Amino acid sequence: MRTIAFIGHGIMGSPMAVHLQNAGFAVRGVNRSPEKLAPLTAAGGTAASSIAEAVQGADVVCVMVPDSPDVQDVLTGDDGVLAHAAEGTLIIDFSSIRPDVARELAAEASQRGLRMLDAPVSGGQAGAQNAALSIMVGGAAEDFEAAREIFDVVGKTIVHVGPTGAGQTVKAANQLIVAGNIQLVAEALVFLEAYGVDAEAALDVLGGGLAGSTVLNQKRENLLTRSFEPGFRIELHHKDLGILTAAAREAGVVTPLGALVSQLMAAAVANGDGGLDHSGLLRGVERLSGKD
Repeated sequence: MRTIAFIGHGIMGSPMAVHLQNAGFAVRGVNRSPEKLAPLTAAGGTAASSIAEAVQGADVVCVMVPDSPDVQDVLTGDDGVLAHAAEGTLIIDFSSIRPDVARELAAEASQRGLRMLDAPVSGGQAGAQNAALSIMVGGAAEDFEAAREIFDVVGKTIVHVGPTGAGQTVKAANQLIVAGNIQLVAEALVFLEAYGVDAEAALDVLGGGLAGSTVLNQKRENLLTRSFEPGFRIELHHKDLGILTAAAREAGVVTPLGALVSQLMAAAVANGDGGLDHSGLLRGVERLSGKD
């Protein structure tokens, strides 16, 4: 499996495609904004003008686009993957979408003689750039093993979590934990600063104890310096929490803190912060505290 069509070259997809090209795969990229293919072509990859051109003769099709409707369009549109990929092609969807949509698309792909894995990732822009993503994979075990050489190039923690849709379910849980953690770290920081505590020293000691987390380690500089250049945008995390709350309702599961942080994320979007990094939830804490 050496030829890869890679659809979607945003802040996550672009470095992932470049890593695959540098690892010796022949990567054909396609993107709504063709200029974003420049890093891939600079690495020796090919810029395709359409999905049909990209998938022709490809062994694997990788997809990394923002939301469920985008994946549906990429796969089932007139110029989509299902209409043009050869029988037996493996589709790896790295996007974060609804679990039910992942199952529906995998079933449709199977009817066309194609194989599909849902393989959402965690780690943000830094994880993509450093090839250190966590990848939670749903689908057939044999397809997971076939895709392992691709996952090993872009990820660090790679786990087959169950059948089709399981990857998306785990990703929804991941986004709940991350959002709640960011919100609590932001609240703690505003609390510390209100008492004139050396916030940097405080985060040092908190990070070394039970309160420590990957979120605290990775987002502390964003929070301390109020620098919210997006590694993962609030608007995308807002979308993911919508997936979580809908799936929880379907399962009859109560997620009260998830519902609260989802509303705080919605408030951030409503206040114009949707394009900021999700550590920008701090701005919402400051607004509520009368400090904005």
